[in-house]
Amino acid sequence: MNALSPLGMVSDLPSENQTPSDCATVMDTQKDYFVERDGVKFAGMHLLVDLWGASNLADPELIDRSLRTAAIAAGATILHSHFHHFSPNGGVSGVVVLAESHISIHTWPERDFAAVDIFMCGECDPYLSIPVLRAAFQPSMVNLDEQRRGLVI
Repeated sequence: MNALSPLGMVSDLPSENQTPSDCATVMDTQKDYFVERDGVKFAGMHLLVDLWGASNLADPELIDRSLRTAAIAAGATILHSHFHHFSPNGGVSGVVVLAESHISIHTWPERDFAAVDIFMCGECDPYLSIPVLRAAFQPSMVNLDEQRRGLVI
């Protein structure tokens, strides 16, 4: 973990909704985290979120906090996060790794644009992350695409 520190910001803080008993329960029971909605079974929901006219796109600490808050709002369990800042005024790329998958971001502050991927399986609701992203980055426009990953045919 320390080897990653010079590359950017690394966080080892667990999610507020992750406890040792939760981890033990998950390990003890082999749960199928596939989702079933409208009679369709799939691995998880992948939201592609484009934030236009956005702000706060060059601050890795704020981005880390915001994506962690978005994960918790969706009911996800945070395992790890890593963010890289491309110069003092440049963009940020990073990921919050979740037990249920991930939230990643790539920002272009010079264009007031951020591309966010939210992929979650199980009981999580990735749509609950969207209001958190809106509050943190205050975009003038949000483009949203939904993909159901791992469709069971």
